[in-house]
Amino acid sequence: MAEPDFWTMYLKAHRHRGNRRLHALGTLGYLSGLAWIAVHGAWIWIPALPVWAYGCAWTGHFGLEKNRPATFGHPFLSLWSDHRMVALMLVGRLDAEFERLGIPLKG
Repeated sequence: MAEPDFWTMYLKAHRHRGNRRLHALGTLGYLSGLAWIAVHGAWIWIPALPVWAYGCAWTGHFGLEKNRPATFGHPFLSLWSDHRMVALMLVGRLDAEFERLGIPLKG
């Protein structure tokens, strides 16, 4: 699947604001955790990072969106798209991206 097509599909699976917020919580949490682990040399905590990140994201998909996470079929494109989505959220441009692609928001 080409990346632009996947990006559109990815955003369609993330229309609910609560789901996007849970993704941001998971992504920013695991990145912060990774920095903390690196600074403190607490490598034993590395396995907790994907549990945290996927736990947040999958709660949003199964609990709010009522859909299947894209990571099951496309793990690398999904990871890239998650980081892109969170980056757009942080700079206040995500809603415009949904509008540009003609994807209605919910929640």
